[in-house]
This record gives sequence, C-alpha cells and structure tokens, in this order.
Amino acid sequence: MNLKNIITEYPNFPKKGILFRDISPILKNPSALSHVVDEFAKKYHANDVDVFAGIESRGFPLACALALRYNKGMIMIRKQGKLPGSTVKRSYSIEYGKAVMEIQKNAVSKDQRVVICDDLLATGGTAKAAAELVERLGGKVAGFAVIVELTELGGIKKIEKFKCESLVKY
Repeated sequence: MNLKNIITEYPNFPKKGILFRDISPILKNPSALSHVVDEFAKKYHANDVDVFAGIESRGFPLACALALRYNKGMIMIRKQGKLPGSTVKRSYSIEYGKAVMEIQKNAVSKDQRVVICDDLLATGGTAKAAAELVERLGGKVAGFAVIVELTELGGIKKIEKFKCESLVKY
C-alpha cells in the first residue's frame, strides 16, 4: 500500500511556508491503519517493548493501535497543562516555535522499555524531548515509530542513538 497516496498535504498550515502532511485519512481508512500497524509489527518484536507512548495528539491513535496489537499498555506524552497529577515537564523547539511537553510521573517504571509513537518526525525537537521525559522517569527508549519522516529537516540526528522506524519519507 502506498501511504503517500493517502496522506493529504495542506500548504501554509499551521502557518505560511509550512507544508502540513496530514495522516488523518490513514486513521479513518481501516485498511490503511491496519497496514501501518502491520508494518510496525514487522519492525518491533513484542519481547522488546513493555509500553507504547503516544505524543499528543496524532501519536495517540498509533500508540493505541500498536498497544492493542502487542497486548501492551499505552501512555500519553501531552502538551503542558493537559495531564492530571504529578508530572515531569520538558521545553523544546519545534519547526515553528517553542512548546512544553509533560508526562505523568507514574507513567513509566524503572527500566521499562518504551516505543514512542508520533505521526511525523521533522526537526526532531518533539521526539528528543519525549525521549528525555521517558529517560528522566527511569524508562528506556526502545525506539520510535513514526508514520512520516521529513528527511530534509534532519530530525533523525537528534534521536540517532535510538532505533527509529518511519514508513514514509519525504
């Protein structure tokens, strides 16, 4: 299945000069979503993963789908102020500004192996911040599962010490 034919492109979103690649059509297409899960299932062995972490918000459905496939749990890495209870925060840079992410302090156990899921890897700021949050809680990043990688932005360099699997490269 050619996912590039399903991903929709929106020029000048969320601001002028950005070409937004939207994976929403994959999520609403059961065959495409199943294909995505099947492809990642080939790349990560169930014995190497304890939990899947979804980065807000498009990483959530991917992490949930993979967690169900692997019979594992799913945790959330969210924008600041969206999680209840005690959290750990990390500020970071993204393609078009700055942001703060957080994770609940009890989300990851010591040495728990976490695959971090998101729709897209661009400059790598979000991915790096997510990995640092997992590690601050004592977890081990088992890898990243991203649907789209924008290779020209070089985000892979920020997380090169981790396994990173992407299904579509632009």
